[in-house]
Amino acid sequence: MLTLEQIESAILQLSPNEYEKLIQWFADLDYQRWDEQLEKDIADGKLEALAQEAIAEFEARNYRTI
Repeated sequence: MLTLEQIESAILQLSPNEYEKLIQWFADLDYQRWDEQLEKDIADGKLEALAQEAIAEFEARNYRTI
């Protein structure tokens, strides 16, 4: 397993094209993990209170349109 220091050093040695590919890969990975966490939070009911609050605000017509 590489250390963080070794990974940082390797990144600094990448060509601009390789660096851009790494950035895109990392962004895709980050979005994928965020989506997975969101799905887990929804399944675990962690967002239920926020959803109910939003529905109540909407039903009370406590919102504005753009």
